[in-house]
Amino acid sequence: MINTAKEFLLQRIYAFTSQAFDPNSDPQVTGVLKSKFNIRLPQRRSMNESLSSTVSDHEIISLILKYRSMV
Repeated sequence: MINTAKEFLLQRIYAFTSQAFDPNSDPQVTGVLKSKFNIRLPQRRSMNESLSSTVSDHEIISLILKYRSMV
């Protein structure tokens, strides 16, 4: 059941970005957010903290955080 939900979430992320990438890869997430949405993440101790601090900037950020929290 979780894999189906995770896969659905991944497809929603890809719909926003129009490209496939690994939402668990910090460099790929940073690159996609910068190139597609002109979102620059602030420096924090972890990528999830950086994403959380800018979650209101675009819906894609909350989708990525949800995806990263799934096992």
